[in-house]
Amino acid sequence: MLRRLLLLPCLLGLAVGTSAQHTHAGPGNVPDSTREGLDRRARHQPARAAIYSAVLPGAGQVYNRKYWKVPIVFAGLGISYWFIQDNNREFQRYKTAYLDVLNNRPDEFNGRYPADQLRNVADTYQRWRDLSYVAIGLVYALNIIDASVDGYFVRFDVGNDLALRAGPSLDLAAHGAAGLTLSLQLH
Repeated sequence: MLRRLLLLPCLLGLAVGTSAQHTHAGPGNVPDSTREGLDRRARHQPARAAIYSAVLPGAGQVYNRKYWKVPIVFAGLGISYWFIQDNNREFQRYKTAYLDVLNNRPDEFNGRYPADQLRNVADTYQRWRDLSYVAIGLVYALNIIDASVDGYFVRFDVGNDLALRAGPSLDLAAHGAAGLTLSLQLH
């Protein structure tokens, strides 16, 4: 354990030393910040983003530098988890009351509800709990899919060489009809 603690400052020093080498202007008078941005895009791996999100939900979004998506992932997982807990608590409550009525023991509701009604309510909460498990699985899977797809878009360039223009259609206007022309120009 002590070796690991001593190794940590050495690794941090190495990381700071290598990053300090990239602070000066590189070849061709291109600032290193620009080169590093291009290098980061070239080195970016969508599969790595997916793996990070699979291991720790939201980590792939951080890797893709889409920090605003992390609270959405955590909110989806947290809400799903809360519904699992709440529906399971109610399921257990009505299941216990149902078993108490069947075994002629006093139940939580003092015999106000018949056994079949308690069973129906317990089954409903069980179904909702199971659907909440499906929901948390879907949020987890969407987190991984989003990180992977967004990882591919890191290299997608939307520069000034793309133009979309909308305007009136002069051909149709000459005939007295209204029209719209869309033109996409690639430079």
